Amino acid sequence: MIMISNKKGLRALSPLFLLLALIVIIIVMSLSGTTIDGKSVPVMPLTVAFLIASIYAVAMSGDMPLKKRIDTYSKGAGASDLLLMLWIYVLAGAFAASAKAIGSIDTTVNLTLSVLPSNLILPGLFLAACFISISIGTSVGTVVALVPIAAGIATQTGSNIALITAIVVGGAYFGDNLSFISDTTVVATQTQHCKMSDKFRVNVMIVAPAALIILIVYAILGANVQAPTHVGEVSFIKVLPYLVVLITAICGMNVMVVLSLGIVLCGIIGLFAGDFGLFGWFLNMNTGIIGMGEMVIIAMMAGGMLGMIKRNGGIDYIIQKLTAHVNTRRGAELSIAALVSLVNICTANNTIAILTVGGISQQIGDRFEVDNRKAASILDTFSCCIQGILPYGVQILLAAGLSGQSPIDILPYLYYPFAIGIAALVAILIRYPKKYS
Repeated sequence: MIMISNKKGLRALSPLFLLLALIVIIIVMSLSGTTIDGKSVPVMPLTVAFLIASIYAVAMSGDMPLKKRIDTYSKGAGASDLLLMLWIYVLAGAFAASAKAIGSIDTTVNLTLSVLPSNLILPGLFLAACFISISIGTSVGTVVALVPIAAGIATQTGSNIALITAIVVGGAYFGDNLSFISDTTVVATQTQHCKMSDKFRVNVMIVAPAALIILIVYAILGANVQAPTHVGEVSFIKVLPYLVVLITAICGMNVMVVLSLGIVLCGIIGLFAGDFGLFGWFLNMNTGIIGMGEMVIIAMMAGGMLGMIKRNGGIDYIIQKLTAHVNTRRGAELSIAALVSLVNICTANNTIAILTVGGISQQIGDRFEVDNRKAASILDTFSCCIQGILPYGVQILLAAGLSGQSPIDILPYLYYPFAIGIAALVAILIRYPKKYS
């Protein structure tokens, strides 16, 4: 690996430091209760924070001509995996608006409220998100399917929308971390050369206590949820779009195809039921797509800024520093956890983070005799933890867009991603599970 000096390495990472500082300022200002027209808002919108950090990232890369810097930033903002996520944002916005226009969200909420007692709504949503995510292996698909319903339930019951949205996001990472068909599971086991079933055994021993604790927390928080005074009628034909989305996703269909089917089905039902005409349907889809605009802009600016950091050697510097002073098995496991966490912060993609450091992690593990099943579990769990709390991660941006919340509003309630990070750290420190440590 190319040796990078401290000065150059810290300079390469400085746009990220600036962004994190701005995000902290936004959180503090949000908590201070600043209001505009009676509504609590952060003094600095998240888009402005990313704009400032992006301009700085381009400006500080003085070793390249300006055109080259802009090209590098643009390539990061237009990376193929990022563009795929942006298309999902567009389709999700169109589907959510179409479903809302025909009353699909309302009737699905009514069905949920009529089935679940009010004191079990929060733990019930968490379990539903866990089941769906482990079935489909993707946190994005789970967020798309459940967040609009969760936001509707929050409105009906007078609950905190940010909290209920965060419950779905947390449950989505349960499956992202454990599912046999999750990208992170596949990459972690391949790079560490172990079986998925073996990695699952180690992983579930570490995160299952955290999941149980969080389920109990949600049961306690939901004990005082008030049942709505009136639950509307349930039109089963209008529940169909969500059922189709869930079933096709669980069957393994591509999430873009799933959303496209959902949009078409909403359109057919809405046209025959008289909820809108053809152009009314188009206008509703347009409203949903425009509603995702802020999230698309943030995602693209994040991709561009992180592309600049990678080009300037920021990720190589992190890997170089964290692998320089490893002396014990516990230290090796901690360095693997720190590596994947920091690279995840710099890439905002947990699968890419594991791919980036997987080879290095295997070398560290081989040198210090770290069990490859434990190493795979550490990579997957810490990457899901960090991805689950990044306000500029695709899942939180998508959840924020679908629920009408700010990513900063959702962040404090992401109990499960925080919990699995703590559980994995404790597992390293106390050498648990003993058989794999």
